Amino acid sequence: MPENIKPIQKILFGSPGTGKSYQIREIARDKLGIPLDDTTHTVKTVFHPEYTYADFMGKLLPLTQGNSVIYKFYPGHFIRILGMAYQGLIDGKKDHYLLVIDELNRGNAAAIFGTVFQLLDRESDGWSSYEVDISEMELVGLLEAMRLKPIIQDGTIEIKEGKTKIPCEDFCQRRKEELATNNSAGSRVFSILQQRRINIPHNLSILATINTSDESIYYLDSAFKRRWDWEYVKAPIRDASIPEELRDVKLIIDGDEKGAWSQYIVGINELIKSNHQVIRRIEDKQIGWWFIKPEDDKVDLDQVKDKLMFYLWDSVFARDKRPIEEFLSNPNAVKLTAYSDFLDLMQEFMRRVGDLGKK
Repeated sequence: MPENIKPIQKILFGSPGTGKSYQIREIARDKLGIPLDDTTHTVKTVFHPEYTYADFMGKLLPLTQGNSVIYKFYPGHFIRILGMAYQGLIDGKKDHYLLVIDELNRGNAAAIFGTVFQLLDRESDGWSSYEVDISEMELVGLLEAMRLKPIIQDGTIEIKEGKTKIPCEDFCQRRKEELATNNSAGSRVFSILQQRRINIPHNLSILATINTSDESIYYLDSAFKRRWDWEYVKAPIRDASIPEELRDVKLIIDGDEKGAWSQYIVGINELIKSNHQVIRRIEDKQIGWWFIKPEDDKVDLDQVKDKLMFYLWDSVFARDKRPIEEFLSNPNAVKLTAYSDFLDLMQEFMRRVGDLGKK
């Protein structure tokens, strides 16, 4: 894996289907040396309206043992990847670790991150500018994620080593001193843990995605936004390079091939751009190459009806249907009063956007 690389803290944003998740795979592989399916270096999660700080950091859940019920702390996604990164430093590895958050703004990110929000500020060496306190149970979960064996005995956290139990503070002090000479990063980890605090180390990156077309989402304030790098993933336009996997994909209508699916995608986006006066945030409303996933090198009209047509009706032209009416009106006037009217004209609509994508 690459050595001496800077951690990445980036949000990829753009229209639906533009391949943001795929691009994360490329960044992880090419810049961090991590295959995304490598669970020893990657933790992946998806934010949603019910996702909470407890899911992110960890929570107590009941566990049945025989006839009794006990409570066990389960480390959250952030604590798990932080433990992996800390252990990598302690072991002297040059590996990098990655937390992937899909649909970042579908959850209340400010509430989910909580005090971890402060850790997003990084110094030039890649470590967080600040440290934050964690609870006793969060510390236990973190130590478990580091493959240690913590227990709580009479209100004190102890680490098991064989048959011996060592108070956590003493264990951290000993390991800090042992690593001080040859492994300053590992020593730093134990120094932080000794204080029951955490920060983000230089070997941990965070990559997130935002689907900007979804308006039923949580707002990200400017303080949160400025702590990330941002990368816009463009929607397909005319003369854009077509992904190899889509070059032979055709649109099928009533069993007949009606042209390259890529030209219909471009045509849809050209139609949207040409109506920028009435469509808010057209960069968000366009569709990506992967808005509909082909099957056996084809996209059937039923897939278009079930996904694309409703998206155009309900999201892109939700406020004003006149651009669609005008697009379809030559030579006969068209009035779209219901979604079913739009579906009745689906084949003609797709023919015209296909022609638009050819130009």
